[in-house]
Amino acid sequence: MLKYALHRIALAIPTLLIVAVIVFLLMRAIPGDPAQLMLGDLENPRALEQMRRDLGLDKPIALQFVIWLKQILVGDLGSSISQQRPVLEMLTSGFGVTASLVIPAVVIASLLAIPLGMLAAWKQNTVADAAIVTAAIVFLSIPSFWLGLIFLLVFGLKLDLLPVVGYVSMFENFWEGIRYLLMPVTALALIETGVLIRMARSSTIEVLRLEYITHARAKGLAEPTVARRHALKNAMAPTWTMIGLTLGSLLGGAVVTETVFTLPGIGRLMVDSIFARDYPVVQGCLLFVTLIYVLVNLVVDLCYPLFDPRVRL
Repeated sequence: MLKYALHRIALAIPTLLIVAVIVFLLMRAIPGDPAQLMLGDLENPRALEQMRRDLGLDKPIALQFVIWLKQILVGDLGSSISQQRPVLEMLTSGFGVTASLVIPAVVIASLLAIPLGMLAAWKQNTVADAAIVTAAIVFLSIPSFWLGLIFLLVFGLKLDLLPVVGYVSMFENFWEGIRYLLMPVTALALIETGVLIRMARSSTIEVLRLEYITHARAKGLAEPTVARRHALKNAMAPTWTMIGLTLGSLLGGAVVTETVFTLPGIGRLMVDSIFARDYPVVQGCLLFVTLIYVLVNLVVDLCYPLFDPRVRL
């Protein structure tokens, strides 16, 4: 188990280094001069030269990367051009909003999808199976922005039950924060439920066809016991992978949901920074999103031994 964990952690390090190189080169390939952007419309060659020197843009590209990498290792991602704030401060603030949206949504979706997917597999080719699969397809087919707008129209404008604009942190006012997050969390959870139901159903169907399930039934075990002891763990491995991929991608920014509900999360921060040509923030967002994605998938890999005894061996 320890050897497996160390192996997975070791694989994550070169992945992060490769991503850092790609992000650095992509930002350098974007047309435009960051120094000129920071100076604005000021036409002053001497000031431009000084700004490029201050930013280290006059150095060779390899040396620029080494300096940037050293700054990253000490937590210095630079400052925003448009807002004159430390990029790390903006990222942590946006990530807190995104995490408060995504984590409850994924947890709710998982708690709904896993039992429903297993039930659909157990009742394959029955009315219950058809109803669950149909619901999953409907959730998958609904555009997230459309569902969000419907929620805003019905629960925000028509019924006037929930706020439609803005955001309040749950650390400042817990119940008011819940009211602001209720609609976006519900919208995101319903959409992700459709994906996870299909995965849980297909993986459970594969497990139910294996010989040890037939053997367990032949011994006279009740169906709930067969499901709990023999089917659940083995069927959970692919579903757990999908949950990890979903969580990692959404923690990188649920752009559409954050935009529709005006939430100041990572996704919206990245989009706004791209439009503002705020290179340090875009660069920091890309690196931060990749780091979160790699870390989430690393945790998923480390949890595999809990579901699959073959990984422990």
